[in-house]
Amino acid sequence: MEQSKDLSGLRMTLIVYIVIFVIKLAAYFATGVMALLAEALHTLSDVFVAGFLVVALMYSRRKADEMHMFGYGRAQNVGALVAATLFISFTSFELYKEAIPRLFESEHAVYQNLGLAVGVLLVSMVIAALPLVTLFRQKKRGAAANAQMLELFNDQFGLLAALLGTLAIQWGFPLGDPLAAMAVATIIAFNAVKLFRENLSMLIGRSPGKEFVKQVKTRALSVPGVQEVHAVQAEYIGPQEVHIVLHIRVDPRTPVVEANKIAELVEKRVCKTDANPEFCTVHVDPGKEVETTPNPPESETRDE
Repeated sequence: MEQSKDLSGLRMTLIVYIVIFVIKLAAYFATGVMALLAEALHTLSDVFVAGFLVVALMYSRRKADEMHMFGYGRAQNVGALVAATLFISFTSFELYKEAIPRLFESEHAVYQNLGLAVGVLLVSMVIAALPLVTLFRQKKRGAAANAQMLELFNDQFGLLAALLGTLAIQWGFPLGDPLAAMAVATIIAFNAVKLFRENLSMLIGRSPGKEFVKQVKTRALSVPGVQEVHAVQAEYIGPQEVHIVLHIRVDPRTPVVEANKIAELVEKRVCKTDANPEFCTVHVDPGKEVETTPNPPESETRDE
């Protein structure tokens, strides 16, 4: 259900990006404001990234098979990782490359129709806020949707920087244009590095954390017949899916059939955790023998 909402939000975002890109590019040619070109390039990269994330999200919905026995959930993290790389290399670097030389030019660029530039930036902020609100209202989001929401926040900050740069030109401070472009590039780079680190951690097998493992142990120990829980391992295999492996100890005299029933009950209780342990494996190990009070011999009972 969450993935369907994510896909719907990403598709809506892709359409919005295409519309905004056309508006910004047209406004740049009409005004000559570099901040608008920076934002147009920013949006162009968003078009490619959003399209890539849509494909990654659709691919991640495939069921587990012989090649990928735990499913394709991490495809979203791959998509987010590539998105972060594109943010850094394509958008951020190119903006720095264009803006820095402008700071040292003896003659400032000629601008026109600055009112149009301001209007386009304000309209773009409103349009870009629509998919942002849709994704933000979702309680649970996958990696692809989180990556897209982060980029939508980037858009708002970038548009604000571009707006301030354009207003600075109107107020007689032409250096505000390249400075605004550099501000956009810095925002993109900062968030891209954060996104890269988070998804890299997921791809190399990040654990849900100590509290999650503690909760798993508590639930398993609540099952009658379980003496001890040890060797608990848990890692994310998707945005919300967790792979759990744990060992339980039971009385070594417990019949195999009974031990299997205990393991099945442990699996059911562990799967009630907040994360979605789609793959949960319980191993049964022999524990300590439980001492029982023997019944008195029949002869002693009769004498009494």
